[in-house]
Amino acid sequence: MIKRPEPVQVIKQRRDAVLRKLVEGVPYIQFLGIQFERRGDELTAILPFKDDLIGNPMLPALHGGATAAFLEVTAIISLSWNTLWEDMENGTLDIENLDRDGLPRLPKTIDFTVDYLRSGLPRDGYARARINRAGRRYASVHVEAWQDNRSRLYAQGTGHFVMPQRQL
Repeated sequence: MIKRPEPVQVIKQRRDAVLRKLVEGVPYIQFLGIQFERRGDELTAILPFKDDLIGNPMLPALHGGATAAFLEVTAIISLSWNTLWEDMENGTLDIENLDRDGLPRLPKTIDFTVDYLRSGLPRDGYARARINRAGRRYASVHVEAWQDNRSRLYAQGTGHFVMPQRQL
């Protein structure tokens, strides 16, 4: 007997639930207020503006540490999302019992380099990661951040990460 494909709404709900659990499992993401929007397998990180993120009130400009953290969090969550994707799509990920212990450990940063291209303005920021390589032990990721216009980046970063061992 041929297995019927799942309704698209069920698939979307499963993906959203996994992403929500992944993000909720990191308190620092909540502290910064970073959110993630999902379109298929692509994630866009959003850093909603708040006054606490201003580093130089004279300009005003976003704090460099907040910008760097935004880029690094985007890279780590994107890597984790990429790791979970196959299990999520083939139905081997038990979403009903998914808690912090059920999620894979997050990748660990080896190094992360940030290029500050212009001052981050007092408004929402957006970022997307591109995974250059994701092997069993090591990953390389490039992240770009923009505000009003995606072609006018205000920061970009490149990171290398140790990937957690997969649970069998």
